[in-house]
Formats: sequence, C-alpha cells, structure tokens
Amino acid sequence: MQGTFDVYTDINTGTYYYACIIQDATACCSSGIEFSWKGEHKFPDDYPSVGTPVTVGGVFETYPEGDKNYCRLKEADVVFGT
Repeated sequence: MQGTFDVYTDINTGTYYYACIIQDATACCSSGIEFSWKGEHKFPDDYPSVGTPVTVGGVFETYPEGDKNYCRLKEADVVFGT
C-alpha cells in the first residue's frame, strides 16, 4: 500500500505504533494500518518525519492487546520517499 508515514505513542506504556495513512479518492478522508517493520530499526533514528510518502507490504495479522484485538502488517517491507 502507498500512503504517508505516521507514528502514535501510547503515553501509558511508551510503545510506538507506526502506520501508513491512505487518503480516499477525493482526499477528504483517510484510513491507516499499523505495520511492524521487518528487521531491527530504532525510532526516531531510522524513521522519516511524519507525512513522508511510504510504500508498505507485509503479512496481515490480528493480535490481542489488553482486552481488544488490532490489525497490522507484520514483517513489513517499507520504502520511504516513494
């Protein structure tokens, strides 16, 4: 998928969540999907600024966290600036 890079920090746990944000056809609305980048990467050193174009491909999965289930692309290949 192609979109823009975004990051969310859970202030309670300090966990970072990375996402690709995608605009709809008229660019009035957006959706995003979390991804976990394949390999070892440190935030913020290895990541671009929020809003940078990104292409992400990975394995879709759901995972539990607390009492909720979430989805993401795991083991993702990520190319920034595309």
